[in-house]
Amino acid sequence: MNTGIKNIIFDLGGVILNLSVERTHQAFADLSGLTLPEIKSRVHHGPFFHDYERGLISDAEFRHHLRETLQVTVSDLELDTAWNAMLLDIPTARLALLEQLKQTHRVFLLSNTNEIHRQCFNNILRQTSGKPGIDHYFHQAYFSHLLNLSKPDVTIYQHVVTDQNLLPHETVFLDDNADNIAGAAKAGLHTFHVQHPNQIFDFFA
Repeated sequence: MNTGIKNIIFDLGGVILNLSVERTHQAFADLSGLTLPEIKSRVHHGPFFHDYERGLISDAEFRHHLRETLQVTVSDLELDTAWNAMLLDIPTARLALLEQLKQTHRVFLLSNTNEIHRQCFNNILRQTSGKPGIDHYFHQAYFSHLLNLSKPDVTIYQHVVTDQNLLPHETVFLDDNADNIAGAAKAGLHTFHVQHPNQIFDFFA
């Protein structure tokens, strides 16, 4: 890592938290009886999911839309469980790395997420480490649905930079999504494209 870096901004899913979107597609298929190709054509397409991760619609509206999309009448818990199926484990070695980096750098989280997922990954975190939530590992955590902004829009990176009085040339952003990396670069940040989560250990070695 560049020795001039003082601030580190992490993405969550696919970087700190292991992720498998296919598991949610399969869970939706199991709930609805639809085929996987049908699920993939209906889910994650159009502005709806984007609006949800920007906090522009409520959890209740999201669940209502899912029921209509999947043509199911199931409980909130069944829907949430299927939606959260993509959220896997948080390896303790990554949490230890965050603890270590927090001693020497200012460390932040910037995640495109939603409230149903946030409750779930905080629960995974509590079971893994006993800490109250993911926020513990960062000087500040930023979530798209609470900011009404999302990556890769330049505005969300500028918000973090301004809110924390960061200098972009002293700041690196790590994400597994190439579009999000490009957005951060437009905001003047150094970037690292994480193509496998364990690459973060190499980057900070």
